[in-house]
Amino acid sequence: MSESCNHNCGSCGDSSCGERQEGPSYEPLNEFSSVKKVIGVVSGKGGVGKSLVTSLSAIAMARKGYKTAILDADITGPSIPKIFGIHSQATGTEQGMIPKATLANGIKLMSTNLLLEHDTDPLVWRGPVIANAVTQFWHDVLWGEVDYMFIDMPPGTGDVPLTVFQSLPVDGILIVTSPQELVSMIVTKAVKMAEMMNIPVLGLVENMSYFHCPDNGKDYQIFGDSHIDEIAQTYHLDVLAKLPIDPAIAAHCDSGELEQLEFDWMDGVVNKLEQLL
Repeated sequence: MSESCNHNCGSCGDSSCGERQEGPSYEPLNEFSSVKKVIGVVSGKGGVGKSLVTSLSAIAMARKGYKTAILDADITGPSIPKIFGIHSQATGTEQGMIPKATLANGIKLMSTNLLLEHDTDPLVWRGPVIANAVTQFWHDVLWGEVDYMFIDMPPGTGDVPLTVFQSLPVDGILIVTSPQELVSMIVTKAVKMAEMMNIPVLGLVENMSYFHCPDNGKDYQIFGDSHIDEIAQTYHLDVLAKLPIDPAIAAHCDSGELEQLEFDWMDGVVNKLEQLL
């Protein structure tokens, strides 16, 4: 067994390995790369903050000393490069595409926005082409050595999530929600799809959970009472983080300086992910 083995035999070409087990047939990873753990970030609907949670998770793990990467699978609505202030195009060699790396933590990124002449250019692609782009990012990018790769999914249960779950060795998913009544439906859809694909659900992350008033020090639930704990209990899941409504988050994302933000909201996510190694 290779020292870089990620225990996903379906993605490995070493037929001589004595510990090889038959399993799902995954897309081969780039031969010059090694990815230990693959984490999907999903939701049953859009606008709940998957890209934010993906980015914060990658930053939090990088600050712990792990080599992290983000594969932006939201092909037609990518926002990861802007969050990290990266606007230049990705380059390539005969071996494959070279991901961009963030300045503060060296987080490796690949996104369709890094392949466009202008980041505002639309991608008018049909489903099969979009799904194929995700697998190309997996095996055509020179990721190098990565401890945790986060995949920022588009909303819903369509072509891209299905392709990711069937073609990539996903070790678990984080489900992102918001504190509204329809959260039950959102979580249910995501959990059921994960069960169908035999993908472990690592836990829930609630975005826009509360607003902390700097004047009186009190927390206010702007969107009403949260139901995340009840939903988590129903599906026997852990609530790993509750993110506040904080103007500083939006400001850092808009300026491309999210890595400069100080936070401790993701400690539960970090602890959960470290258990996977």
